[in-house]
Amino acid sequence: MSLTPFYDPKKTYQENFDEGPFGVFTDGEVYHDGGEPAADFLGQPVYLPFGIAAGPLLNGKYVKAAFQKGFDIATYKTVRTRIYPANPWPNVIPVESEDLKPGEKVTARAEYSGKLSVTNSFGVPSFNPHFWQKDMARAVRAVGRGQVVVGSFQGTVGADGSAEAYIADFALAARLVKETGAKILEVNLSCPNEGSAHLLCFDLERSHRVVEAIKNEIGSTPLIMKLAYFHGEGEFAKLMGMAGKMVQGVEAINTIPAKVMDEKGGQALGKDRPVSGVGGSAIRWAGLEMVRRLKKIREENGYKFKIIGVGGVMRAQDYKDYVAAGADAVMSASGVMWNPYMAQEIKKEILK
Repeated sequence: MSLTPFYDPKKTYQENFDEGPFGVFTDGEVYHDGGEPAADFLGQPVYLPFGIAAGPLLNGKYVKAAFQKGFDIATYKTVRTRIYPANPWPNVIPVESEDLKPGEKVTARAEYSGKLSVTNSFGVPSFNPHFWQKDMARAVRAVGRGQVVVGSFQGTVGADGSAEAYIADFALAARLVKETGAKILEVNLSCPNEGSAHLLCFDLERSHRVVEAIKNEIGSTPLIMKLAYFHGEGEFAKLMGMAGKMVQGVEAINTIPAKVMDEKGGQALGKDRPVSGVGGSAIRWAGLEMVRRLKKIREENGYKFKIIGVGGVMRAQDYKDYVAAGADAVMSASGVMWNPYMAQEIKKEILK
């Protein structure tokens, strides 16, 4: 595991955006695949359906570096239709946890090592579309053979809290992302349902309306909906019944929310952030479980969506486990930050 992540947790979000990426993402070495890409990811040819999930690739520089290190799928960090500030530093800290369940407590630790799990607390920051559309378009132009950019986005609630305006904002964000030339779009439904304390994907009716509005806006462009971990079967099955036929991909999971404490029992991220999402090894079980459930729902209902597995992918074996569970593609976020050679390692095992 690399000791120099390409996103530096010791720096602020803005410093990482301006100065990054770091580590081997800057060494100039380019990995080259041989032959022609034989796999398919939502209509786009790739050598291996493996990539980097939304979050670590802050801008076009990060996307280009990811392609150079052999990642075939690069998700441009989630954007909005307006400027939205990042949470204050710290944003990423290592935590002690195994098989984390939603709502549990985790304790911050000093080192990024061993069975790595981290909490990340960014607040889904965004620059204005005038900036990010141009930058995402440059990222799309950096695509080489067997590579594809996924444009991730979400809506933002307005000052009046109108549900209609909120849904319309998702559709506008989708249109703005499509205008960059991105071939695949991803709507983040695993974010807070702004104006409430719950994640958007747990609001079934609103999620359905959001997806419907987006598809009406983007037409045949493939759409992935990114989900959180669902504790029970009933609500999850209802959501898939509402949206399963409209989307081309379902990605699960995002982080699992947890209370992040320091060694003295205080809030590690400050008094205003008692709960934060945890990724890494501690949530692998949940990602695999959701993939198995998605596979079952797809088979029972004749849905055609592709399954993208995320959560705790730290090594080549984790990729294999997700594929065995039913994933058509696999993504990593926390794992690849500390192991930027993961795509190359998986390719050496899978494509040899």
